[in-house]
Amino acid sequence: MAAFLWAGAAIAQELPRPLTDDDFLSFDMEQAAIGHQLFYDPILSGNQNIACAHCHHPDFGTSDGLSLGIGEGGEGLGPERTPGTGADKIRKRIPRNSPGLWNLGAKDLHTLFHDGRLSISDVYGNGFNSPAQEWLPEGLNSLLAAQALFPLTSQFEMAGNVAENQVTGAVHDRIDKGWPILAKRVRTNPDYGPAIVGAFDEIETTEDISITQIANALAAFMAVEWRSTDSPFDQYLAGDTSALTQDQQNGMSLFYGRARCSACHSGPLMSDQKFHALALPSFGPGRTRQWDPYVRDVGRMGESDRLEDAYRFRTPMLRNVALTAPYGHNGAFPDLESMIRHHLNPQQSLSEWTRDMADLPDVPWLQHADFVVWDDKFEMERQRAKIDITAVELSDEEIHSLVAFLQSLTGTSVENPPYGVPEGFTP
Repeated sequence: MAAFLWAGAAIAQELPRPLTDDDFLSFDMEQAAIGHQLFYDPILSGNQNIACAHCHHPDFGTSDGLSLGIGEGGEGLGPERTPGTGADKIRKRIPRNSPGLWNLGAKDLHTLFHDGRLSISDVYGNGFNSPAQEWLPEGLNSLLAAQALFPLTSQFEMAGNVAENQVTGAVHDRIDKGWPILAKRVRTNPDYGPAIVGAFDEIETTEDISITQIANALAAFMAVEWRSTDSPFDQYLAGDTSALTQDQQNGMSLFYGRARCSACHSGPLMSDQKFHALALPSFGPGRTRQWDPYVRDVGRMGESDRLEDAYRFRTPMLRNVALTAPYGHNGAFPDLESMIRHHLNPQQSLSEWTRDMADLPDVPWLQHADFVVWDDKFEMERQRAKIDITAVELSDEEIHSLVAFLQSLTGTSVENPPYGVPEGFTP
């Protein structure tokens, strides 16, 4: 017991401060209410057959419960989602795991997406470095609002395949040309149009509504709905030392000590917002670049074009992480224990990983490509050679304590969000 008390004292200086209301941007609740309806409405997809909520649903921790999701053309929700049939069936798995949406309204957030392709920057004179470059609309209220725009333009996520609808055809010409089509749908809707006029001071008539108000409403909703600052760990940070069990405190000591988790999962948001290579098992279509001759995912290098960024991915925040399985940028690990073990020894974990650990819904016409990258020995060698973390040896008991600590990051009020799933939402 004395040894543990000493360890607890040693990490006290390294524990983050508690999150407070001052850590989050303020959003208008009337605008958030509009965003709530839009988030669950397929009106924002090219073929009007998929909503944001199909890949980010609260039943799956604001993710979808899959390693690689099934986007536009699929049917159903979560692990039960199917890839569709006939001409409408999916043509590609979503290349990366659908991330959770917790605490995305935090003021300190400056970078989003697994490869960081969206960040706060003035490189294009509009406040953001994004795939839309100088064509990003003006007036966005946050980084989160900018993020909300890009699934709408993605062929396999929400836009649909080329020649299927006006939106994807316009996006194929230039990324920003699909947004006005979606904005017209919304502003001419008898429910949304007047509501947006009433909620946004800068809008006088429905004709003034643009994609900016839609994105700002979505951001307001996500930020308000999925703020989480009341987990047992948060209560502990606020001074309630009884909020964590002994096992969870042991895991906390390891997390902020010998296991070195906090080297990357640092600060109040539990992320350094930087990029690290962990040699996660590779599969799926990968987020290939235009000039990639084969299936692969080079991570941050795809955005930065710097060789040193190859296979590095952004450190995720960890509030409610126990709700968002599977784990990794491609959902390679089904549970917290297997993800922790990979962090502790990536080489060993990679050698022991099996393909059935990936939760990939059956898609017969895509299965030949799911693991094709494993046939490229040179690519696999490059991935195995790029590891930014040093192996750490822990006992099974210590790993279980780490799992217990990560479970203590689950908010006590996550089951009672301000808005919830609207009654009219049907998967």
